[in-house]
Order: sequence, then structure tokens, then C-alpha cells
Amino acid sequence: MKLNKIYLTLAAGLAFTACSDIDEIVPQSDRMLESQVKETNTIVPSRAEASFTGMFTSIGKPYAANYETPDDFAFLVMAFCNDLEGADALMPDSGYNWFSVCGEYSSRNANYRNPYIRYRTPYKLIADVNTFVSGFPEDVSDENSIRLIAQARALRAFAYMQLVPAFQFVTNLDGPAVPLVTPETEDFTHNPRAAVRDIYTLVIEDLNYAVEKLEGFKRSSKMYIDQTVAYGLRARANLDLGNYDDAAADAARVIAQYTPASIAEVSKPSFMSIDEHNWVWGYDMTAALTLKKTDATPSSWLRSFSGDSYSAACQCYVSINKLLWNKIPATDIRKQWWVDEGLHSTLIEGLTWKGKGDIANLTLNNEKEPFLPYTNVKFGCLTIGTTTNDEDFPLMRVEEMILVRAEGLAKSGKEAEAAQLLSDFVTTYRDPQYSVNGRGLSLADEIWFQRRVELWGEGFGIYDIKRLGKPPVRFHGTPESTNFAPAFRFNMAADDGWLLMRFPQTELDTNFSIEDNNNGSLPVMDQNPTLRDGVTD
Repeated sequence: MKLNKIYLTLAAGLAFTACSDIDEIVPQSDRMLESQVKETNTIVPSRAEASFTGMFTSIGKPYAANYETPDDFAFLVMAFCNDLEGADALMPDSGYNWFSVCGEYSSRNANYRNPYIRYRTPYKLIADVNTFVSGFPEDVSDENSIRLIAQARALRAFAYMQLVPAFQFVTNLDGPAVPLVTPETEDFTHNPRAAVRDIYTLVIEDLNYAVEKLEGFKRSSKMYIDQTVAYGLRARANLDLGNYDDAAADAARVIAQYTPASIAEVSKPSFMSIDEHNWVWGYDMTAALTLKKTDATPSSWLRSFSGDSYSAACQCYVSINKLLWNKIPATDIRKQWWVDEGLHSTLIEGLTWKGKGDIANLTLNNEKEPFLPYTNVKFGCLTIGTTTNDEDFPLMRVEEMILVRAEGLAKSGKEAEAAQLLSDFVTTYRDPQYSVNGRGLSLADEIWFQRRVELWGEGFGIYDIKRLGKPPVRFHGTPESTNFAPAFRFNMAADDGWLLMRFPQTELDTNFSIEDNNNGSLPVMDQNPTLRDGVTD
């Protein structure tokens, strides 16, 4: 592995065709196929099956944006960046950190690869869905076809829900978000940013369709979308929109179908298999996908047990901010999801690296470096020291839905019911000595605390911060208060315009109706030292 502190421009990283100005958003082949499909109004079944499976595979496919680099693995990269731009997840400021742009917030540079990947990934899936859906006749009545369409439309909703919060605060419903691209879109060169509420109108329409049409559908794998996943996605959307009663109701439908992981089950490194019973939806990473691309996977970056990774081999471990870790009670099993300052955790007691020594302290040249304080051991590997990196990734767990329901209940005036739900979950599945009032937080902040701990590393970090109108707080006034590197050590106001992404240069150059985000400025070390978030105070 080589040092990487040079951020390539899009022009240097891509070979463009004559039509590349539009193709960056909707690839020319997709638009041509879409046009042909509209004319014939038919779709070849075998081709439909391949296209359908490909849409799901694309969610975490290595080199998905056509960069042969370790930071290109589609929506799973977006999830990773969402946490690294937040307050609770961090990596060292070293030459091996390909995601330092997130830590320092230079990911707003229009010519950098990272923001381009995060912009192109959702639009590529949206284009694929538009093409796929357009391939069926408007009066399609075949039940199997309808269910394929329903899943595709749910994927489109998912893509927009990952994209919109990056470019606009979702609470600003009338604020400009991103261009809306549907099968009816014709002029990609003059496609202005649609309002948040307009995009979410399509999101809700897609999810309503999926909920209705997937009734009784039994999927072959959790990588696909059934009615329960559609309910979960709609619960997220309703939470974004402030429809708290609806969010709570949809989350309840998911909760009824799944059971959280027990204390015993999360008392060892896990969160690695789509077959884990508490997963509602997941990405099924296979050895075929990771072949020769093992570096462009969550296992290479997020998991601390891979023998072919930037995390272990380069000591580029992903750790929790000790501000949050310090607030987790010792009686809570989740305190052990990260090693302490002395590199201890009950999750790794007795574990060795291929039988060669203590897993936390062992050094193996070019394969394994000692853990850093607060390194995560939450995310396990199927085999310690694996070189395959085919661990799966959770896209939705029932535990998230419990927290969504708790928030929905609390914010719709049912605080007692919300507190009881939260208490039942934590005392049964995480901390038998838990008290909702134990930290002295408001119920809203207690729920956010639980989200920050339970869902750490799963992609909710900065999106929750912006959705809740909270400031990202990484340190409390002194360097000793945090384990963030100096270059990443700063706090930001909740309304700081720099929290919003900027559009890639290719979009600015070719979509003449785009007005970019332009508020805020690059954070500087130790700025806003007195800011507090209400949870880690």
C-alpha cells in the first residue's frame, strides 16, 4: 500500500467521451437504453433480471464509480463518510488515510474524487432505476414484474434519501436540494435544484407503491427489498419530514417482524453477516465482488480484524471519539465495542491473530499493527486475519427502527410510551442497569445518545447531526479532551453552511441551472472550543 495525500481532480481521474458532460449524471448508455425501451415498451426478461440484480449489487460494489482506488465502494463509502464527517468516528491523520478529506472537511472541493463519488453513486442508481422501470408497459399487470418495479422504486427512494441530506438540511423543506431526475427528465443541461419537499414527494410516492405492491412477497435474500424494508425506509423518510406519528407507525411494523441482537450476541465482534437475525436489510458482499479489489471494501477500512486492510496493516483504525465513549456506562455491553485507552475490551479477550499473539498488541510486518486507543471491535470479520474481505454490511437493523419509533413517539407527544420503549430495549438487550433518566438528558437527547452509540459506524453520523439541528462537537476546548487529530479537531455551528456538500465541477460545468452551495468556510483547528451538543457535555 502506498501513501496517498494527493487528491486527484476529476479530469485527471476519468477519461471522458464527447458526451461526458451529461454522462456524469446519467451515463449515455443508460439514457440510450431508456429511450429504446420507451419506444418498444418492452423489456427482455433475462436482461431485466440481470439489470435488477445489478442495481442491488451496485450499492456496495468495489470501484463502483470507476476509480480503481480504495475509496470507491458506492453507497457504503457514503455511509463511511457520513460518520467520518460527524463527531463520533475518526481515523488517524496519516498518509494512509484516504478519507482525510472527511476529517478535515475539504470534501467540499468540487474537483476532488471523494465528493464526486458521493454525488455520482446515487445518480447512477437513480438512472438505472429509471431505465429499468421504463422498460415495462404502463399497464403492466404481471405480479412478478410489479414486485420488481416496487423494489426498484424503493431503491430510487433510498438513493434520493442518501443524496438530499448531503446538499441541504432536510428540515428546510423549501430549500434547494439536488436536481430531480425521473424517466420524464429530458433536459439535463438545464435541470435546477428541486426543493427538499418536492424530492421527498417522489420518495414517499415510491415507498407507498413499494409497501402496497410488496404485500405478501417473500424475498430470496436480505439483500433485496420486501415490504418490511419498504416500511423501514418510509419510517426514515417520515422522520426526515417531521411526520413523527407516521414514522413511529412504520417503524412499529418493522419491529413486529424482528428481534434485536441479545447481549450475548453482541458480546463478541459481529455485524458481519447478512444472516444475523436482527438485520432487516443488508449488503451481501461476496468473494467474487472483492476479488482483486479487497481494499475497496468496508472490511479494509472499518473492520479491525482483516489481514488485507488499511485499518490493520497501516494502523489506520477507525475509533470512537472518547467524548462519547466516556459517556457510555461500564454496565453497557456497548462500552466494549471499542477498546479502552489500554487496548482492553471483553469482546477480544482470548482472541489471537492467526494464533500468533494477542490481537490488540500484535505486530506483523505489512499485515497487522497494534490497535490504537478506542479502536472499534464492534465490526468483526468472518475469519480473523482474513484476506477475502467479503463481510456483509448492515443497511437496516431492527435496533434502528426501535430508536426511530422512540423518537417518533417522543416528538409526537407520547413521551411516556417512548421512554418505556427505550428502557425496554436497552435494559433487555444492552445494559440491564439502564435508566432513561440516568444521564439527566432530555428524552430527545437521550434517544440521540442511543442512536450515536448503537448505530456507530453504520452511516448515520452527520445526517443525524444535521437533521436534529445539532452542532458537530469533536472536542471540549483542550486537545486532551479528544482523540481527534489536530487537523480534524474543531467544532462547527449547527447552521454552518460548510456542513453542506458542493456540486462536482462536472455538474457545475454542464448543468447551467445549478446554483451551488456557497456558505461557510473550511474549518480550522480548535475553532468554536466552547460549543457543546447536549449529549457529550
